[in-house]
Amino acid sequence: MPRQPDQGKRRELADRVRAYLVRNGLAELSLRPLARALGTSDRMLLYYFGTKEAMVAEALALDERRPLLHARDTLASAEAPRDPAGLRRFMEETWQRFNAPDLRPALPLYVEIMAAGLIDPDRYGPLLRDVLTEWTDLLTSVFRGLGMAQVRARTEAALLVDATFGLVVASLTEDGRERADAAFLALLDRLEPGWHVT
Repeated sequence: MPRQPDQGKRRELADRVRAYLVRNGLAELSLRPLARALGTSDRMLLYYFGTKEAMVAEALALDERRPLLHARDTLASAEAPRDPAGLRRFMEETWQRFNAPDLRPALPLYVEIMAAGLIDPDRYGPLLRDVLTEWTDLLTSVFRGLGMAQVRARTEAALLVDATFGLVVASLTEDGRERADAAFLALLDRLEPGWHVT
């Protein structure tokens, strides 16, 4: 029976892979230079992760700073939004998490992976779809909790997720942060009145 990979070592490698990706990006990622930088071999990386794409996906999924993890925890707790004002507060807090100093340097990598998912959907498309789907599913459940029918809840969630991700991208451009902050608040001003169920 083959020996199972050491999970502690796998987690350590995933963390180091993520740090390398934040510094160097995805476009030129090659296993041999990555392995050299990490002090290991490309064979060892494949042993732990299977494929380069699986390695990238796992490295990002284990990033404990991700706003998605905090959102998941919040929405499963007693602090989950119960009304449109609560949802707005939740989204404002989420936006601040995207702009946190410890996460912000990683955002260009996430944008690069989103673009790679569109250009090469067989390799990185699942990662992009999974992130957007999970955010949309989470917010759909919030809108359902506000009393919306499933179809409307899904549409509202998709609008909020897609617009927010677009503004995250815009915030990374030169002098884009303040403009994106103002646009995000304006977005919530426009959307919040429509979250009331009559």
